[in-house]
Formats: sequence, C-alpha cells, structure tokens
Amino acid sequence: MAKAMGKNENYQQLIKYSNGWRELLHPESKLIHPKTAAGKFIEKFDPYQAWRGFQEGNAVQYTFYVPQNPAGLIDAIGKDNFNKRLDSIFSVSEKLAFGGGKTIDAFAGINAIYNHGNQPNLHISWLFNFSGKPWLTQKWTRLIGQEFYGTDAIHGYGYGQDEDQGQLGSWYVISSLGLFDVKGLTDARPIIQFGSPLFDKAEISLGNQKSLIIETRDNSKQNIYVQSAEFNGKQLENCWLYRDELIKGGRLVFTMGDQPNQSWGTKVPPPSAQ
Repeated sequence: MAKAMGKNENYQQLIKYSNGWRELLHPESKLIHPKTAAGKFIEKFDPYQAWRGFQEGNAVQYTFYVPQNPAGLIDAIGKDNFNKRLDSIFSVSEKLAFGGGKTIDAFAGINAIYNHGNQPNLHISWLFNFSGKPWLTQKWTRLIGQEFYGTDAIHGYGYGQDEDQGQLGSWYVISSLGLFDVKGLTDARPIIQFGSPLFDKAEISLGNQKSLIIETRDNSKQNIYVQSAEFNGKQLENCWLYRDELIKGGRLVFTMGDQPNQSWGTKVPPPSAQ
C-alpha cells in the first residue's frame, strides 16, 4: 500500500520489518530460533516446545510462517532441504490426521510438527507451488481435505478443533475449488495459486457480476494430480494466475491423473515478495 501511494520511505521501512524473520533463522538448524532481549539465541532450545517464544505453536511450525516472502524463506533454507523437510512433515503428520491426533481432546496440537487446526499452519501445504513441486501441493491439500475434515460430532473440523474466525471451513471451501493465496491477496497485484480441485464442476458468482466455472476432467479420489490446465481455451503452463485475470470470469479446466505431472506448473513460480 505504501509503495502504491508513492511513500517510498515507508515502503522501505516496512519491507525491512517484514524480513525480521531472517534475524531469527538459525544458520545451522535453519529453524526459527527465539532470541533473548540481548539478541542471543535462547539456550536449551527444543524445536517442539510451544509457548517459549511462540504463540500457540513451536519452531517447526513457525519456521514456515513467512507467507509474505515464500521465495526468501525457500532460498534461506535451501530448495532441496525445504522440499524434503516439508514433505516429510506431512508424511508424518498424516498419521495424526494433520493435527494433534485422533482423540476427542486433540485440540491445538501445538507440540506437533504440523497442526492444521491453527492459523500459522494453514498456508504451508501450498508452499510447494513456490518451491518447484506443485504436485506436492496438489497431493497434500487433497489429503488434508480428506483426512482432517469429517461429518460426525467428534470429527468435524479435526478432532476437537476450534473453528474460530471460520478459518478451517473457509480453507476447505477455497481449497476444494483448487484455489488459494498464501498471502491473502495482499500483494500490489494479487495472485491465485492452483491446487487439486475436488469437484467435477463448480460455478462461482464473482463480485463483478461475472461467473467463473471450474471444471475437472478424469477427477476421482485417486486422480489428485493436475496433468494440464487451461483458462478460456488457453493452456496454462504455471500453477498460478493473477487475480485480475481470473475475475474476468470464464472457464478454468483441469485434467487430472493418478500420477504427478512433474513438468506442469513449474515454468515460472508464483511471484513472492512484491
């Protein structure tokens, strides 16, 4: 906003503040590591310990909470290390229903490596779009939707989770359409990232009185990977579009398959810090 208003001094100051996470990223562990008031990393550091330097979470979870600059975080951790670490986090957390577990008192999961029931974690499965492996975003967002959410009294939004602010339900709705933005549309020119659409067809009435139709071909519980995509008849090479293009309306079509197409969606990564 400051940049758009021509207030460059404010813009530079705020961008500097937005990169404060770099001061807390430990150079060896590549984890966000709290510091003392004197500016030294705290001792006896436990990456799974909640509350010590974090609000409702821990270092493993909060290390990925840089939605304003995913590319900067990926570069700081190293792309290969980033992808391996994040993919393994989901592989392990799948056994715990992507939260604190499968018991009625599983609320929070603040000591877990991933907790879909809390705000700092909800964008993380979409970060693979920025790290060159969009098929992993397709895989994990679809599996989170299948496993974390339910319809019975205990397993509605996770097991004993707290649907505060409507965030868990909203994530499911937008993710099941195969759409998301890790930055909450706060860029000067916002973007929309693509995932794995759940429905064969969905029609969205846009705020400008136009309509966006999202269709999938060969979709099924097993066919969770995007093979190709097109928007209004034009083939899409990337796993994202600018929002101002998408809200013109029309038809967004995904062709799905049961194996990742590792060449689709990787040509140009989504813009990061703008």
